[in-house]
Amino acid sequence: MSYRKEKVLSLTGTEVNALDQLALQKECANLLDHQMHGICFSPYEGEQEPGDPISEEQVRRKLALLQPHTRWVRVFSCTEGNDMIPQLAREYGFKTLVGAWLGEDKKKNEEEVARLIELARAGFVDVAAVGNEVMYREEMEESELLEYILRVKEALPDTPVGYVDAYYEFTNRPDITEACDVILANCYPYWEGCHIDYSLLYMKQMYYQAKQAAQGKRVIITETGWPSEGDPLGVADPGYENALKYFINAQRWSQKEDIEMFYFSAFDEGWKVGTEGSVGAFWGLWDSAGKRKF
Repeated sequence: MSYRKEKVLSLTGTEVNALDQLALQKECANLLDHQMHGICFSPYEGEQEPGDPISEEQVRRKLALLQPHTRWVRVFSCTEGNDMIPQLAREYGFKTLVGAWLGEDKKKNEEEVARLIELARAGFVDVAAVGNEVMYREEMEESELLEYILRVKEALPDTPVGYVDAYYEFTNRPDITEACDVILANCYPYWEGCHIDYSLLYMKQMYYQAKQAAQGKRVIITETGWPSEGDPLGVADPGYENALKYFINAQRWSQKEDIEMFYFSAFDEGWKVGTEGSVGAFWGLWDSAGKRKF
C-alpha cells in the first residue's frame, strides 16, 4: 500500500474497514481499557424515564462499571435525584461536567440553576453547563438563555461555565458564544445523515467550525456517537460494526489531537425511543442491563 493511500485512509478513518468484527471488538476493548476522556452518564434503567425515582444504589453500580474506562462523566440535570450523581462521581475519582437542564418550565429552570450553583460551590462541578440544546429545540428566547448563563457565571467565578448545543449554533449565535467561558459542542454526523466512511471527516469539520467560532476559547465535544441498532437516516446506517468503527475513529482522533470529548453514551436507554425513534434506545457502549456491548 502506498504512503499516500495509507495517509488518506488514516485521515478519513476508513482503515477500520479492513478490520473484521473480532478485530474491531479488540480495538474497542483496548481503547476502553486505556480510559477515554469522558462519557455521557444517565442513571435510568429498564422502563425508567426522566422524572422517575432513581436510587443511590443504581447510580453507584453504574459509576463502578465506568470507573476503569473514563476520567470524566457528563451529567445532564441537577434535579429529580440527578444531583446525587456529581457527588457520588467524586467518590469514584471522576471529574464532572454538570448541566442544568433548561426548557419551557420556568420554575423547573430556577430549581436546576440553583442546584447547579450549590453543587459547584460544594466542589462537585469541574465544568458547568447552563442548558442543553434549548436553542435548537426553540424552547427559550436567546436573551433569556443569556440571563441564565450570566447569572451562573457571576455566582461561580472559579468554575468554567458554558452552554451545550449543536456545533453550528456557536457560529449562528455569537452573543451566546461570547458569554460562554467554554464552548460545549455536540457533533453528530449520524443525525446529519452522513455515511460512516465520511463520518470522521465530518466530525472534524464540525469541531473546527465550533473552534473557529470560539476564537481561542476552550472547546469540548460534549456529545458524539453512533447507534448500534435502528433505522437508517439517509445514508447513515446504524449497526453493530458501524458503531464500533465510529467509536474507534472518534477515540483515536481525539486522543491524537488531545481533544476533550464526551462519548454518547454510557448506557442504552429505552425511553429515548419516544423522542428519537428506533435508534433512540441504542447509543450506549453498555446495554440497558449494564453489559458491555462491544
